[in-house]
Amino acid sequence: MEDLSLHILDIAENSINAGAKKIVIRIVEDLEGDVYSISVEDDGAGIGAEILRKVEDPFFTSSPKKRFGLGIPLLKQAALECDGQFHIDSSPGEGTTLFASFKRSHIDRKPLGDLGSTMLALICGHPEIRYVLFYEKGDFRYGFDTDALKESLGDVPVNLPQVLVPVRDSINESTGGRALSLRKTDG
Repeated sequence: MEDLSLHILDIAENSINAGAKKIVIRIVEDLEGDVYSISVEDDGAGIGAEILRKVEDPFFTSSPKKRFGLGIPLLKQAALECDGQFHIDSSPGEGTTLFASFKRSHIDRKPLGDLGSTMLALICGHPEIRYVLFYEKGDFRYGFDTDALKESLGDVPVNLPQVLVPVRDSINESTGGRALSLRKTDG
């Protein structure tokens, strides 16, 4: 995965598969401490101790549809290669929290990428789930909550393109993410 937003998408999809109804994503850029951290917390089914010991193994997956479970091991590797930390806390019936940190200035730290499109994909695919996003960089704070968006929209579905494109753009503008540019080329 070439950027952190794709890791966030993968982890959030794990949360969805675990039956989460609420997913909280926190991204903190600690400028003074030179730390870039991501956490994804859900209220899904949680993971038992035996499986929790295995989820960091790329040759283990709990999904009957996949042969490998590369998402978590790749994120762990990315964090550790950038002088960071990685851990998962989970208990059956109590949800899961995944935490990864990176040395912010490390030359190999992946960029955040297109976080707006990650959130767009999550909301579009599973509009019934509550997504909460917090982003912090120095003194700047940004928050997004699909429950607040749904309340302001009234009867308008949250997963309409007319709703999600401005949401994507706002998230990217606020978090320094990048949207993919689709330009028509000659020929």
